[in-house]
Amino acid sequence: MKDLTRDSIVSHILQMSPPIMAGMVTIMICQLVDLYFVSGLGDAAVAGVAAAGNAGFLVNALMQVLGVGTVALMAHAVGRKDRDDANLVFNQSVVLSVLFGLLTLVAGFALSRPYMRAVAADEATVEAGTVYLLWFMPALALQFASQVMASALRATGIVRPSMLVQALAVAINIALAPVLISGWGTGYALGVAGAGLASSIAMFIGVLMLLGYFLRLERYVAFHAAQWRPQLRQWKRILNVGLPAGGEFVMVFIIVAVGYYVLSVFGPAAQAGFGIGMRVLGLIQMPALAVALAAGPIAGQNFGAGNGARVRETFVKAALIATVVMIALLIPAQLAPGLLLAGFSNDRETMAVASLFLRIVSLNMVAQGLIFTCSSMFQGLGNTKPVLWTSATRVLTYSLPSIWLSTWPGFRMEHVWYLSIATTTLQAALSVWLLRREFDKRLALPPHEKAVEPLVVESAAPLREPA
Repeated sequence: MKDLTRDSIVSHILQMSPPIMAGMVTIMICQLVDLYFVSGLGDAAVAGVAAAGNAGFLVNALMQVLGVGTVALMAHAVGRKDRDDANLVFNQSVVLSVLFGLLTLVAGFALSRPYMRAVAADEATVEAGTVYLLWFMPALALQFASQVMASALRATGIVRPSMLVQALAVAINIALAPVLISGWGTGYALGVAGAGLASSIAMFIGVLMLLGYFLRLERYVAFHAAQWRPQLRQWKRILNVGLPAGGEFVMVFIIVAVGYYVLSVFGPAAQAGFGIGMRVLGLIQMPALAVALAAGPIAGQNFGAGNGARVRETFVKAALIATVVMIALLIPAQLAPGLLLAGFSNDRETMAVASLFLRIVSLNMVAQGLIFTCSSMFQGLGNTKPVLWTSATRVLTYSLPSIWLSTWPGFRMEHVWYLSIATTTLQAALSVWLLRREFDKRLALPPHEKAVEPLVVESAAPLREPA
């Protein structure tokens, strides 16, 4: 366990961010490698896998419910020096991860094809996306266990073990992708099914490695079978914090799904370009997201310890670092988008769409960095409802106007991307305002009340990402 209530906040952020970023980048690279090898199967395959990958946002929403709830409550417990409560939250989160994983498998196998029919442009795209999803579902189900274990470590200030496990799992996925997708060395190509199978195998191995770490090396929190009996009060505590966070990912899913829907009139090449552009944009935003994710446990431990001044300082320092990082990464996105996108498709039309998307939508990166930081701070405070409200505001201001614009005779895809910049900026401003209000309300309490307040709020409040 690492005490984040002492020493330099900037030092904590800079120490925790690189391993967090490395873990996320390796996952994104894995997805991009899948797209790279799938691109040889044609535009329908690329569009199908990209659209199917958006369904992962829904699963990520459930994972955020567990991840955010686990990080927030465990960080508060660590700040209060309450090891027993930290272990109880961890073990109850493990039970929930099993239930959520089973739910994901059942829903995925039942709804994959209806989902693809709702978002795809043609039957070939529907078929490709459905096949990919069916083979990818075990990976999504296993991610719940991985998420809970990684979140428990992050709450205690430890991030390197989960990063190393993710890197090894991704390396396995990358090695398997050409073998299973294109038939390298075997002569038996599985196509899009191979992409999903490679991810499922790699995730299974990754979960086994994390499990081995907890059983052999982890000392602060551990598996206790006696704490696996379902305790509804503990579930409520986790869900109070986690459900709004999951709702935020649902909002992201809606926004991206609307993007695929309004672009369907331009054909599969446009959808494929949009999917590639989204993945690359997500990759270049990862450093700022890592900074934000590092700030969450720091804020959580200090809030649990009653150190309000350090909570405020955490936001200021994290926001400044994230802004500098986003500005630095905005430059290549504006000056050389083609270089960032090189190799993901041989189709000129697909790459033209991806390049245009990246050049326009990257203009909202600074605002997105503020959103990331505010979201993580709300998680650290244990109140994620404001994040859901700001995300819902963006859904209303982006999705409905986008669908309306798509009915215009002179509709162009750039229209919705410029709208995205405006609505992201609005969400960032609203997030900062709500966070300042939350600071004034929750950090103005006397030190003793601040230390005990998280448990009261989390147990009494009604049933909230990104990463």
